[in-house]
Amino acid sequence: MDSMLPEEARFLKRKVKGGSIDVHPTEKALIVNYELEATILGEMGDPMLGERKECQKVIRIRTLNESTNVGNLAREIIDKCRLIHPTKLPEVEQLLYYLQNRKDTAAPTTGAKKKSELSERPLDGDLDATEINETANINEIEDYLELLYEDLPEKLRGSALVLQLARNPDNLQELFENETVVGALARVLREDWKRSMELSTSIVYVFFCFSSFSQFHGVISHFKIGALTMQIVEHEIKKYELWKEELARKKKACEADGKEKSAEKKDYDRTKKKFDGLVKKQDQLLRVCFYLLLNLAEALEVEKKMRNKSIVKMLVSCLEREHHELLILVVSFLKKLSVFIENKTEMAEHNVIEKLTKLVPVDHEDLLNITLRLLLNLSFDTEERSKMVKYGMLPKLVALLSNDNHQLIVLSILYHISMDDKCKTMFTYTDCIPIILKMILEAPGDRVDLELMSLSINLATHKRNAQSMCESKGNRPSALHMLMKRAFKFKDPFLLKMVRNISQQDDLDIKMKFVDYISDITTAIMKNNEEDFILECVGILANLTISDLDYELLLTEYDLVPWINNKLKPGACEDDLMLEVIMLCGTVCNDDTCAKLLADSGIIQSLIDLLNAKQEDDEIVCQIIYVFYQMIFHQSTREVIIKQTQAPAYLIDLMHDKNAEIRRVCENTLDIIAEVDQDWTIKIQQEKFRWHNSQWLEMVENRSMDDDMVGSYAPDHDIDPYIQGTEALDRPEYMFADYNDMLMDGNVTPDYIDEPAYQDNGRYINVPPDMLGHGPGMMDNGDYYERPPSHFGYAADNYYYQDPYGRPMSRGGGY
Repeated sequence: MDSMLPEEARFLKRKVKGGSIDVHPTEKALIVNYELEATILGEMGDPMLGERKECQKVIRIRTLNESTNVGNLAREIIDKCRLIHPTKLPEVEQLLYYLQNRKDTAAPTTGAKKKSELSERPLDGDLDATEINETANINEIEDYLELLYEDLPEKLRGSALVLQLARNPDNLQELFENETVVGALARVLREDWKRSMELSTSIVYVFFCFSSFSQFHGVISHFKIGALTMQIVEHEIKKYELWKEELARKKKACEADGKEKSAEKKDYDRTKKKFDGLVKKQDQLLRVCFYLLLNLAEALEVEKKMRNKSIVKMLVSCLEREHHELLILVVSFLKKLSVFIENKTEMAEHNVIEKLTKLVPVDHEDLLNITLRLLLNLSFDTEERSKMVKYGMLPKLVALLSNDNHQLIVLSILYHISMDDKCKTMFTYTDCIPIILKMILEAPGDRVDLELMSLSINLATHKRNAQSMCESKGNRPSALHMLMKRAFKFKDPFLLKMVRNISQQDDLDIKMKFVDYISDITTAIMKNNEEDFILECVGILANLTISDLDYELLLTEYDLVPWINNKLKPGACEDDLMLEVIMLCGTVCNDDTCAKLLADSGIIQSLIDLLNAKQEDDEIVCQIIYVFYQMIFHQSTREVIIKQTQAPAYLIDLMHDKNAEIRRVCENTLDIIAEVDQDWTIKIQQEKFRWHNSQWLEMVENRSMDDDMVGSYAPDHDIDPYIQGTEALDRPEYMFADYNDMLMDGNVTPDYIDEPAYQDNGRYINVPPDMLGHGPGMMDNGDYYERPPSHFGYAADNYYYQDPYGRPMSRGGGY
């Protein structure tokens, strides 16, 4: 059209339509996209021929620096460039502000040698390898295709022009339909990717543009670009390791020389400069490659293939880089992969937590945010949480609580860390407790954020943290007082749950701080209708095991006994509240008068009924048995339980429960019952004997023995060959025999002989209670618990000896 005669120019109509504005990826420049439409008109003004062309204009801003007035510069650009409409002033200002704060990521360009070692010379130039000072035209795509069949410089130019077209989404469909161009790009990448980093970057960038849209993933898969890209990444990572090794050698040689202006020093400085240039170009290539792979990984089957090709290892190794944009992409990719346990396990094997430590904190908000999100995913694993504490990340995370942009994520990570008991104590060495208390007390509205409360509730279960929460400074009210005040003001059950966890600590000083609030707590129980809030109030009272506290006054003044009886009826309330009420009964029954008061109200029968109804709930069963245990200690309630109820029978049934804690409390309670009631003593002993010897007795009852067999089992004819039927249950000498006369032969239970033997100062531990005549009671871990002494309450010390094989024998020497 430029060759038209002047008289024909009046028949040419030219129209420019403005488009989007973007920043240059590496330079301080704006890219203005616009559409040029030229139409040839006839003599009557009718359009006869038209042509549209997508164009770009690059506005380089070389004077932009930290002190530049962005507003004035934006107005100047709009005044001078007619392609930008004045209404886009705010957008231009925003882009300029981004350029002003963006770190320079320009990479050296032009050709590259075939060598991959560090001695490769980074070439100078201000332009990115993917940019050329030439505007591409979609109508000239065939010319660009021809360039891909020439030598390396022409391939670089052709790939850069195609990339320019591919970066405009409107051109992608046309490029996609031109299979020759796509195939040529794939061929050049496969053949020449080792020859030039710039060429690889340009072509991978083109396929990245395609990967941004799912409908183009098929063509990428067809040419196997994903596998080739992973091969490129693996190769570049290996080159980077070689470069680092060479640089480290020269640095070591330089330090060994010790002279500031030696040849080794100059060589090291020259090598370091080359290294930085090469790494900058490599970072750009890796960023484009990982971005392409991330887009392709939206398909789960593709992601699995990447994992099989060690994508996790590659990503973790790139966490050592310094390029923030690359790190954002790498961490984002790892975050996506971390939702699968196999990927998380592989990340742990490559010490991902240790490598992420340097990024917390980091002077880049976006990078810090995505890093914290990755840590949140990893924090679901117990070992990874422990590593966060091990590598000193806890104080860094606590310091980030003051940053509103990351506060929610940090709270979630800290909550996960606080789930581990061994990590809770580490919070006392940070400023976490004062910070979260301040956040709670200054929280707007009537409810505190759930993440904050979850962390606080967990921390309050640790004694040292609870002590910190109760401290007061000077004349100011304590944090506990402020927490109670806020909890009752807003009726916040989560805040009161935190207070309840504080009250459960085995520290009398902490418990005494709650005495001033007993009246408020009890009033809330009687007058509040919110069950969640009442549950926490009852829980606090149940935790106040203070010997000097007048529980009788508490029950009578607030008329709590009828309320307790009502809540203990099956179905009267939720199980959680019912459990807390039972625990409250166990606490107040420590007082003789209160125990009598509750027993007279019929609470024992209510508990037995509840025991039948909730027999599958181990926690409720255990707490009910504990109430019986507390009542058995008092003379006033002991007779009621033993003579007027069937509680001992239920305890005997539960004596062999699968729950170890239930068994322990049952045995302690039954031991006391056996001390004071002879009838129950015999029943308890019979049940213990029957349980321990059940298998042996069953074998004896069901097996008919001939005389030969009898003789083999009983060589000593002074001793009956077998205990027949339930005869042993009526012969107390088998239960209270003299141990000096007992022979360890066929009359002794085989299970007993096979019992593991342990010695503790001569005492034979873990011997069945019926064989020891109720020897000292044992907890599951082998510790002794106290029992009231009786005529059969203890076995003689140093009673058993052991043979050379560790088996017990009597003093007479018989087995």
